[in-house]
Amino acid sequence: MASTTANRETTINLRAPGAQRALIDQAAHLAGKSRTDFMLEAACEKAQRLLLDRTVFALDAAGFQRFTELLDAPLDERAALTRLLSRRAAWEPADK
Repeated sequence: MASTTANRETTINLRAPGAQRALIDQAAHLAGKSRTDFMLEAACEKAQRLLLDRTVFALDAAGFQRFTELLDAPLDERAALTRLLSRRAAWEPADK
């Protein structure tokens, strides 16, 4: 099994039921990877998908048109929005 242990500086410990370990080991073996390499690759792929799902979204032409219309439309005057926008942000100094 190939191992890419170069430049590893952090330890991650976890406990798992035996059945999950066996499943991971079987898949790692089929992929020709060590358990560690397989788990790191799988975890990073999942993390990237999750982050992209929360950051990037795709629209068809009609959906994009509707989205831009909503962005370009004027806002209704709302007292709550006015209050929110006039408040000092938590990171701004109090003397502003």
